[in-house]
Amino acid sequence: MTSKRMKVSFQRREDSTSSHHCCVPQCTASAKFNTFLSFHTFPKDKEIQKRWVVNIRRDHFTVTNQTRVCSRHFQSTDLIEPQTPAGRRRLKNGTVPLLFHWNNFSLPAPRTGVWERVERPNTDTLHTEAPSMDVEYSDHDYCSSAEPAALDLSLDHNEDQIARLQKQIEEITISTKFCLERFAASDDDIRFYTRFATHAHLMAFWRQIEPATGKIVRVTRARTEARTDEVPHAVNATSLQPIDEFFLFMTYLSLGLVQKDLAHRFRIHQSTVSRIINTWANFLYTVLGAVGIWMDEETVKAHMPDVFQSYSDTQVILDCTELRCQTPHSLLLQSEVFSNYKSHCTFKGLIGMAPHGAVTFVSSLYEGAISDREILKQSGIVSLLKPTMAVMVDKGFLVEDCVPCKVHIPTFLSKRAQLSGPEVRKTQSIARLRVHVERLIRRVKEHKIFSTAIPLSLTGSINQLYTVACLLVNYQNGPLVKAWASNC
Repeated sequence: MTSKRMKVSFQRREDSTSSHHCCVPQCTASAKFNTFLSFHTFPKDKEIQKRWVVNIRRDHFTVTNQTRVCSRHFQSTDLIEPQTPAGRRRLKNGTVPLLFHWNNFSLPAPRTGVWERVERPNTDTLHTEAPSMDVEYSDHDYCSSAEPAALDLSLDHNEDQIARLQKQIEEITISTKFCLERFAASDDDIRFYTRFATHAHLMAFWRQIEPATGKIVRVTRARTEARTDEVPHAVNATSLQPIDEFFLFMTYLSLGLVQKDLAHRFRIHQSTVSRIINTWANFLYTVLGAVGIWMDEETVKAHMPDVFQSYSDTQVILDCTELRCQTPHSLLLQSEVFSNYKSHCTFKGLIGMAPHGAVTFVSSLYEGAISDREILKQSGIVSLLKPTMAVMVDKGFLVEDCVPCKVHIPTFLSKRAQLSGPEVRKTQSIARLRVHVERLIRRVKEHKIFSTAIPLSLTGSINQLYTVACLLVNYQNGPLVKAWASNC
């Protein structure tokens, strides 16, 4: 059966300030960034509305006043174009959506009649000789014809088979394509590839950043040649949809796969994978970095867990973490990034956590040889602290004279044989509370890109990747302790 491509010609609209989305599966059209499409509400007639729901393949779907179907799913002959670009495009009465991703936005050609499909014999070549009377013929009613109902049943059966085959083809296509839609039904797969707890968590985060993707600045080949070239998102720089580019970036961050592996999975060129990773690292670094994560004293106290009653003035729990990196050839660079604590070349960063478990401060990465005291001074967190606040740190974090507030720190022996009873209890209570920042850092390092030595080729983007991984922890997971859920 051949298919006929439907040509759709729409005029550009001027009312592109709405934020409607198309409810058809596999369609990502949004009214906010598309001025050529119109978005139509479901008809009031229940029968026609039911046909809409069946055609868009949405089972148990609830239609609201905000539910929309974009104009790309209707034939151009069913649309009534406005007289002016400022007018509204309308649908003809009784129109239903017919063009979808699964039928390649085309309709099958109309069925030809039975006389056009069946080749008839040439009567000029038939023999006119009378048949021999010696042959016995069985009785047959040559005037009988098939019942119309039987023909209708046969046609319906064929159409059902075609529909089933089309659905199977769609399922096979999706199952062989490495994209977010393939794993949407499995929260375990979503957690494995993106570190988000569920598919619902992932889509909620995507809805927050999706409006900003229209202004994304892409890293292009020209930029790698030391030239600045800003390419807006409207240019089809890759064959992937924006949400699949985001899925590629999260897979890279979560699993630490090499770019060649990602190129094979997503069926794109390796250089395209590199540009997508750099583009989304810069984009998420800018978008998430614009969100103020530092909390004021009143907000922190309002969400203070009960276990912090003895240290209710705690504003932030601080700790440093180190990421192993490739050893540079330069001896000077080796001396700067070599960490005596890890006995390896590392990048070092400071991370702060509110008592209820949210990331409230992330510093830039520094060379591994820097001390905790110096990284605190250079990170900028000192200017955020007030005398009425308190910070909680580990025993080796000697910063009492660097901050303008109280410091909760385990007690030192100071050349004594042992600690007193109250000092032991204080040390144990601080250790029980401070351990939560270690659990937070473990969540950051569950992104497997940090589980191996970071190559020097990533030096230009590792700060963005690390910061994005830290900030994503606030969106990917639930509370550090289940009992704190009501405080978050």
